[in-house]
Amino acid sequence: MSNVGTPSCDSSLAVASRAGSTAYPGWTIAATMLASSLAFIDGSVTNVALPAIAGDLSGGAAGLSWVINAYLLPLSALLLLGGAAGDQFGRKRALIVGIVVFALASVGCAMARDLSLLLAARVLQGIGAAILMPNSLGILGSSFDGEARGRAVGTWAAAGAISSAIGPPLGGWLIGSIGWRAIFYLNVPVAIAAVVIAARFVEESERGDSRLDWIGAALATAALGVLTWSLTAWSARHALTAEIWIGLGVGVALLLTFLLLEHRLGERAMMPLALFGSRAFVGLTVLTFLLYGALGGLLVLLPYVLITGGGYTPLQAGLALLPFSIVIGVTSRLAGRLTERIGPRWPLTIGPIVTGLGFALLMRADPRASYVATILPGVAVIAFGMAGAVAPLTTAVLASVDARHTGTASGFNSAIARTGGLIATALAGAVIAETGASLIHGFQFGSLIGAIMAIGAGGIAFMMIPARTGPN
Repeated sequence: MSNVGTPSCDSSLAVASRAGSTAYPGWTIAATMLASSLAFIDGSVTNVALPAIAGDLSGGAAGLSWVINAYLLPLSALLLLGGAAGDQFGRKRALIVGIVVFALASVGCAMARDLSLLLAARVLQGIGAAILMPNSLGILGSSFDGEARGRAVGTWAAAGAISSAIGPPLGGWLIGSIGWRAIFYLNVPVAIAAVVIAARFVEESERGDSRLDWIGAALATAALGVLTWSLTAWSARHALTAEIWIGLGVGVALLLTFLLLEHRLGERAMMPLALFGSRAFVGLTVLTFLLYGALGGLLVLLPYVLITGGGYTPLQAGLALLPFSIVIGVTSRLAGRLTERIGPRWPLTIGPIVTGLGFALLMRADPRASYVATILPGVAVIAFGMAGAVAPLTTAVLASVDARHTGTASGFNSAIARTGGLIATALAGAVIAETGASLIHGFQFGSLIGAIMAIGAGGIAFMMIPARTGPN
């Protein structure tokens, strides 16, 4: 799943961090921006590269789904653990480790000679991103205070939006002129700059003494991995075999074991179950899963359908996504200010419903016809709907739990967004496996599912989020 348009959904992770000040504010912001841009750009350009990767490495529908999900799986499962590791061992140290892991894995992706090696490197990229993302935000939270913190986080979020916007066109140009491997080599100079600046100018945070929930992280990763494999196999084979049923059963059993462990650990858990004592937080979790699941499926399928079914070049497919990032980047701040006045309930009701209407418009999409007539209207409406939901979602998640849980709650919400994309990508294999008219019909049916999910998310917001969200 691409991370287009999601920076402000993550930015609240910094809010719960200890206030402070830094001797090098500009360099500190630069280091965190460069680090997080690795994840944002990579998430948005890889989708555009799928057809080229398929042609070079002979990847089938299941294999192409795993090119995305091999990255999203560890990112979803380990995001909270990555933040906790920074709290315990030092955020600067964790940030640099995450960047180095991501950069080495990017080189591995670029050098991969078969699909299995590419997938292994993508897993390492996801691990690196799970470490660097929360700690880039944690550094901002501990390095600035008051209004300076708000400006720093706002600058970081804007940089994420810009990275996500330029990623698909830049990646498309590189794929068309050099080859898909270039998009991974592109990460290396950015990573080197981030490490040098962080090592020289970023101050280390105080180290904690809490124990990391390694067993919980392993169970969450295993559960998501088995469930994702089962759903990917189901969508690629168009049949539920005994093997797939067993996989689904094992995945559910691992998930239940994870929940039992988290219940036993209480406040020491990676995911404290006390969070779910808030009705609003439960509603926001379901909303996030549905909304970002729909969005994740779209951002994987649309470039693939445009290139494979419409004859677009990678650059043209990347440019086709540009209106999405532009609209969100321009209008998200307005939605945030509106939420401060009227509360998050109505923005989180109307925004997803508008997003659903955009998906409904894509039910008539035909990549062989005019982009302006059949693709752009749906993309634009989805962008406006998401812009109305992203900032209010951040505000609502923070307000739905008590102060001691805000950092964990926002981190968990970010992980749920990626999990929604993970599962949507697994199921998208059913469309990727098609060709010709069947591919287009599959995309249109997927748009219908996306519309139902997004409108359902709006309904959840209306029913479960009070006008003024607070712990309840």
